[in-house]
Amino acid sequence: MREIILCKYGEIALKGANRSSFEALLCRELKFRLSGIGKFSVIRSQSTIRIEPKEGWEPDADAFDAAYNVASHTFGIIAVCRCAAAEKNMDSISALSVGYLAQTMQSVKTFKVETKRADKRFPLHSGDVSAELGAVLLEHFPHLRVNVREPDVVVKCEIREDAAYISAGQVHAAGGMPVGSNGKGLLLLSGGIDSPVAGWMMAKRGVKLEAVYFEAFPYTSMQAREKVIELARIVSGWAGSIKLHVVSLTKIEEELSHNCCEDYFTLLLRRFMMHIAGKIAKRTDCEALITGESMGQVASQTMQALGVTDSTVDMPVFRPCIGLDKEEIIITARRIGTFETSILPYEDCCTVFTPKHPKTRPELDKVIAEEKKVDFDALADEALNSEEIINIRPIFGK
Repeated sequence: MREIILCKYGEIALKGANRSSFEALLCRELKFRLSGIGKFSVIRSQSTIRIEPKEGWEPDADAFDAAYNVASHTFGIIAVCRCAAAEKNMDSISALSVGYLAQTMQSVKTFKVETKRADKRFPLHSGDVSAELGAVLLEHFPHLRVNVREPDVVVKCEIREDAAYISAGQVHAAGGMPVGSNGKGLLLLSGGIDSPVAGWMMAKRGVKLEAVYFEAFPYTSMQAREKVIELARIVSGWAGSIKLHVVSLTKIEEELSHNCCEDYFTLLLRRFMMHIAGKIAKRTDCEALITGESMGQVASQTMQALGVTDSTVDMPVFRPCIGLDKEEIIITARRIGTFETSILPYEDCCTVFTPKHPKTRPELDKVIAEEKKVDFDALADEALNSEEIINIRPIFGK
């Protein structure tokens, strides 16, 4: 029996003349992710991608499970299923289905069969294949009943050019677009819940990520840094390798606290962060900044405050969480595996000198007047000189 992983994609199929380039990018990404797991071939055909062991190599259960996990976590793939390949005749399809699906069919009470006849040369129509295969399964598993509305399992038979593939249904995968198909962006990554979700959402749309983390040691701890590194590692399991830029804001925070009105502290700090991030982005060929802000969630995330902080950069700022509430963001954080790390009780630089009464409707000219109380350019350059780069490499399949 030859078992494979069948991957379906959604949006790529709508790309017209550019479709082939998106498919090629997705296949390259899959091959890279699978290279550390085993000897798998990645083959595209008829709007699907097949992952199968190379000739002469037999993967163990762990390797095959890891390959399946890789496929389900790769952006650009909308659904995956484990299949067995049969010769394209009903005797082979029936015999393989009974053996391959035996464990599944013995554990359920109801089922239905769905057939997709991608190879129109096959002599039976889809409905006829479903009816004949369903009868065979009922004969071999007499406890089963057909339920076409809400079955416990959907048996799928896909008749393609090279073989007929049998599976016990499919599961939803990451979806979106292949990473790298829509440019590169710099994520402002904190230790909170929102920014890892924002990075994941943009990677899902095909954006390759770099990230910057602002620390304020000794006001922030090494545990806070390790927390952010771990968040970057988790996101990299979806988005691929991430270059993490670590920048110290200690001197900036001290100068702001000594020289500027406390009410403006958070806004001024955010302007420094955006300015520094913009410089790193341009140097690393990133075309946009990405932040985790959600409208009105905190004082620095009002419409007026966001306008004030954005005025320090001359590139797009993407905020994919802007219209989500906290519960919606938490649901996504749990799904992608960052939530438990994000809630570890280690501070970030924005909480070190939190003002009692932060400005929620700031006026740009008043913010700039406060900013002039410090040497903005010199402090920003000094912070940039502290930059440390950490290469985050994911372990795919875990």
